[in-house]
Parts: sequence; C-alpha cells; structure tokens
Amino acid sequence: MAHVIVQVNGRPYTMQCPEGEEPHLRELADLLDSEVQRVKQSVGNVGDIRMLVMAGLMVADRLSEAIRKIETLEEQIAGLREARNAAQAESAALEDEFTVRLEAATARLAALARSIGK
Repeated sequence: MAHVIVQVNGRPYTMQCPEGEEPHLRELADLLDSEVQRVKQSVGNVGDIRMLVMAGLMVADRLSEAIRKIETLEEQIAGLREARNAAQAESAALEDEFTVRLEAATARLAALARSIGK
C-alpha cells in the first residue's frame, strides 16, 4: 500500500491506497477540498466535521445526479437497441419480400421470353 498526504481545508491527511492509485486519490482529495471551499464561501467556517459533512453531502448530491443521468442514458441506449433490432428485423423481412417478388418477376419474364421464342 502506498501512503499519500492529501490536503483538505488546509490540513494534511495521510491516506493509504493501492500502488499506482496515488494520483487518483489526490484528485479525489482535491474534489473534496473544492467542495469544502464552496461550503466555507457559502456559510463561513462552521467547524471541520460539519464542513466535511456538508462537503461530503454536496459530492454525494453530484454523484446521485450523475447516477440518475447514467441510468437515463442506459434506458435510452436500451430503447435505441430495441429500435435498431426492430429496424433490422423489418429490413430482413423487406429483403425477403423483395427476393420473392424478384424471383416471381424473373419467372414471369422467363415464361414470356419462352412464349415469344416459340
């Protein structure tokens, strides 16, 4: 495990993470710190724990909204897949119908050619 020192609200915190995940952990700490700074600008200094809880709730709210958007997009993708499958099935049916009609027309033309040739 790697040890990383991150800064949140101007205070250092030593955290552990799997090797290679240090940059990601720093990004997460920066995200939390930016939310802490927003809380401080909105409501002032309300104490570390309360500020971290408020910032955590703001991050959770953003996560919740992102999850809702992902679910909506997944539903849209599923609908598009269904529409694509229906269009492919309709296209295959039209191809089959066209093939049958083309074969019938070919047979009629061949019969007509035979009758003319007699």
